[in-house]
Amino acid sequence: MQTVETLNEGLKRAYTVTIPANDVAQRVEAEIKSIAPQVRMPGFRPGKVPANLIKKMHGPAIEQDVLNKTVQDGVQQLLAEQKLRPAMQPSVELVGGDYEPGKDVALKVELEVLPDVPPPAIEGLKLERLTVEAPADEIDAQIKRIADQQKRYDDAKEGHPAVEGDLVVLDFAGSVDGVAFEGGTGTGMSVELGSRRLIPGFEDQLEGIKKGESRSLNVTFPKDYGEKSLAGKAAVFEVTATDVRVPGDTKVDDEFAQSLGLQGLDQLRELIKGQVEQELNGLTRTHMKRKLLDQLAAGHDFPVPPSMVEAEFGQIWAQLEHEASHEEDPEAARAEMEKDRDDYRAIAERRVRLGLLLSEIGQQNGVEVTAQEMQRLVQQAAMQYQPADRDRFVQYLQQDPMAAAQLRAPLYEDKVVDFLFDKAEISDRSVTREELEAAIEADDDAIGKGHVHGPGCGHDHHDHDHDHAAPAKKTAAKKAAAKPAAEEAPAAEDKPAAKKKAAVKAEPAEEAPKKAPAKKAAAAKGEEAPAAAPKKAPAKKKAAAE
Repeated sequence: MQTVETLNEGLKRAYTVTIPANDVAQRVEAEIKSIAPQVRMPGFRPGKVPANLIKKMHGPAIEQDVLNKTVQDGVQQLLAEQKLRPAMQPSVELVGGDYEPGKDVALKVELEVLPDVPPPAIEGLKLERLTVEAPADEIDAQIKRIADQQKRYDDAKEGHPAVEGDLVVLDFAGSVDGVAFEGGTGTGMSVELGSRRLIPGFEDQLEGIKKGESRSLNVTFPKDYGEKSLAGKAAVFEVTATDVRVPGDTKVDDEFAQSLGLQGLDQLRELIKGQVEQELNGLTRTHMKRKLLDQLAAGHDFPVPPSMVEAEFGQIWAQLEHEASHEEDPEAARAEMEKDRDDYRAIAERRVRLGLLLSEIGQQNGVEVTAQEMQRLVQQAAMQYQPADRDRFVQYLQQDPMAAAQLRAPLYEDKVVDFLFDKAEISDRSVTREELEAAIEADDDAIGKGHVHGPGCGHDHHDHDHDHAAPAKKTAAKKAAAKPAAEEAPAAEDKPAAKKKAAVKAEPAEEAPKKAPAKKAAAAKGEEAPAAAPKKAPAKKKAAAE
């Protein structure tokens, strides 16, 4: 194989690679010999079909398969010989177009390489850890919410008119323009007045209804209702109250805790306290991690591959577009995004640089994800699939190192961050939850200064991993976080079917997660298509009267 470098500019490299025709021919002959024992042809005993007949019958397919492998091997040999660490998948093209049997294979290979990261400056890191004690009133509030969810109802007195907070049990039949529709009829549906769980106006018209009373309810389905055939349409529901119940008092005591399967109220309080502390510790870590990344970003500046920045920016922008489409005024939200386009591109560059830096720190200091830890990650990720598809998912990760690296990335990053926390000088300061949340919000609001956190999702062939803190998003209606690419599912997935809501439910149908783009197979580009990822099973449909 002959290699000629045609471009060496910054992080960009280009090469012409020539693979002699004789090498390809030898590979073809070797492939024919390897498959000959399995070839079956009338008139010949198994394994005795002449090589020339195999080549005549299957030559083009064999040559194409050999060409694919030859190109892939040639690119890998180039990377090894030139000691290249590609930032993204190299671009590989056949010079002159289609391959002609009997002629040399000439390839044009273009790529961007990862930069030489300067020795990370990790000495002298100083961090402040904002700590919050679990407030007793917050624990009490959570226990009260649990008690409210376990609310019991008693039969109302004869003739009691339903008021807000009461539970009305209904039989109902809905129609649009006098025609019944699917999911619009049912019996025994319980409605808590004032819960606002049903379409606008439905619960309001039930106020004052008594047991045994029938009414006609006139409502209009929301324009964004999940069932498109009903969205925005006027409907009539004929309802009969088969029962009216009033809320009973739920006393928070040992007996209540025991009804939840616990020993008593003290154990319930300890469990809730642990949950609150876990949440507060997460907020503390988020704030401290952001400050750590700020110090790393301020102390390191080196060029990053434009292709990685562009890929990261594309992921950020796609998520922002998705979120803007769900705003009250999507056009205003998009206009606000456009004002900050340069800021988001700067965020993408920062994220890529920090990702490479964290990876370098991890490698220099022996941080690694063990085989056992990786096995647990794979098992956890596989649980989102149906049992029959889990083996295929595991096989997909084994065949696609980049997908496996994506799955490994968050854990690897956490371990690098923990290593840096151990190296840093940390001072503690007690604050309230409100002060801690305000400090995190202040970081989010710093978008205009390029102060948003999170390295990029670039990678090479090592365990390069990344921060997944999301950039703040400013829109006309609200702020929201853009989800980084490495949080996406590692395998391409079909969208599961949206759950079918009962016709009177107020909320629109749940949106299925976005489909991760599959890699495009290209025989002449040295790319290898990943195995098909297992499909998620469609979500079960709810009963129409639920």
